[in-house]
Amino acid sequence: MRPMNMKNATFKNFLFLALMVAAALSLTTAAFAAAPGMTSTAGTAGTFNLTAQDAFLNQPDGEAVYSWGYGCVTGSKPTFLPAAISGAFCNAMQVPGPTMIVTEGATVTINLTNNLPTAAGNTSILFPGFQLTSTCANSAANPQGLLTCEAAPGATVTYTFTASAPGTHAYYSGTQGDLQIEMGLYGAIIVLPANPPANCATGTSNTNLYGKTDYGTANLVPGFPEHDFRLSTAAYDHPKSCYDREYLFQWAEMDSRIHRQALAQVQAKVGCAAGAPGCSLDVQTEPYHPAYFLINGRSMPDLMDPNYASEYPHQPYNGNPHMHPGELTLVRTIGQGRWQHPFHEHANHVRILSRDGNLVLSPTNPTTSLAGLLMFNTDTTPGESFDGIFYFTGRGLNWDPYGHHPGPDVGTSPDGTGNPANDPLAHLPCTPDANGYNTGTTSALNYYEWCQDHNKPVQVNPFGDVGEGGPATFPDPNVFTNGPWYGGTQYLGPDASLRASMPACTSMTGTGAATPATNCTTLQPSNVQANPANERGWAFMWHSHNEREITTNNVFPGGMLMMMLVDSREFAIDESN
Repeated sequence: MRPMNMKNATFKNFLFLALMVAAALSLTTAAFAAAPGMTSTAGTAGTFNLTAQDAFLNQPDGEAVYSWGYGCVTGSKPTFLPAAISGAFCNAMQVPGPTMIVTEGATVTINLTNNLPTAAGNTSILFPGFQLTSTCANSAANPQGLLTCEAAPGATVTYTFTASAPGTHAYYSGTQGDLQIEMGLYGAIIVLPANPPANCATGTSNTNLYGKTDYGTANLVPGFPEHDFRLSTAAYDHPKSCYDREYLFQWAEMDSRIHRQALAQVQAKVGCAAGAPGCSLDVQTEPYHPAYFLINGRSMPDLMDPNYASEYPHQPYNGNPHMHPGELTLVRTIGQGRWQHPFHEHANHVRILSRDGNLVLSPTNPTTSLAGLLMFNTDTTPGESFDGIFYFTGRGLNWDPYGHHPGPDVGTSPDGTGNPANDPLAHLPCTPDANGYNTGTTSALNYYEWCQDHNKPVQVNPFGDVGEGGPATFPDPNVFTNGPWYGGTQYLGPDASLRASMPACTSMTGTGAATPATNCTTLQPSNVQANPANERGWAFMWHSHNEREITTNNVFPGGMLMMMLVDSREFAIDESN
């Protein structure tokens, strides 16, 4: 492990690249990602009724890019997961295509109807890693293409296979891939393990808050117990594949010239007969100069909006990971475009579990140990998927991100349970192992805490267990950096602006009394009362390490850029949107 990595000084000064705010205990309202998808058409286990057709994708620069995508046949009623996410939909066209969630060993049937413009010709789906059991009828409606059975315009083709391998898998068009995949015909299949290891379900390996009691102090956000948004408790049938949260990222890019040319030719050939001379597209896919760089069909900042947001009718999935310190976050990633994208996750490395559903096993003890690389940049390769584990330890922060504080518990709980008003879990011990981490009890909420910073409060006078009294202890600028959203105050929380600008510059102590404070500063006018009360976290940028790819049409910020938000454990993370 290592301290949290940052870039050079020039890169750190870009808007909010490294941190949205200084100590970052107050951020803009956020939506969360999870791994939303669907299981099957209601009443038909393992069956998905898909269509391929065209629509326009909204982009942050105001463009609507003509595209093709897979979607759900009108009238089909899939079951959406996770069930707690509200407002889920599957329109007749979306990019990426619907995420299909199945269980290992299940028989999967996919009926694909080709509703693309006639001039687009045949289309199909490839399922790399799975052996199809259905055969092509090899008719005019379902001809055998170079790679797979294809659906002619207006026709339907059926694919059947067994979900033989857990993990994250791609699916995409097997017809004229240089054009059809570029236009948006791709998606993901998540195969859940049939027998997740018992240790992943008993709490002996996870460090999450599911089921934790909210002790109810006035400055805590209500909402515990946290809901479980995982699709499973383990990524594979292996005891080292447990996780606490999961997110799916599908990386792709778009050359808008190709899309404009496809639209012009489709419009010019309206009404032509399928297969007739001249009723086909001749779109030049080289040279290739993408202007849009997408994660789950959206670019920054759109990908931070909620899943299933109404302003993105054809881009339902967001990309905004969120976690508590110490949680094991499963990162599911697929390269769906032409280019390789170096995916860099600030705050820690990612331990690779598998590639294309193949676990990286220890050669000496494969049943109990894994041997995946610990990567600074995770390579997002075209056509390839990987699963990896990320977690945040707080090493090098010079704070205790687990919310501990050295003071005693005081008062009684307002809910009458007899629990102290200050969370007793704030006083958990931290016993360093040989590497300095608290690893003695894997079920502890502060499992893998960096003990050197144990009981170092974020603020000098923390109010209860949540830093709000101030002033803040600033970190080493080589570890964290302050973006322009930060106004200069050493006070955090929703009333930071008021407390930093009061004439007496007072702060609240743990007893609620107003006392003089030191090192007060004045906020810029644009920052007054800018900090909402419903977010408390550290923000780390996750992004492509190719700097052009964090632009939209060459304008920064945009493209393949998102924020990992690490919340103090007092705050429930609601991923239901």
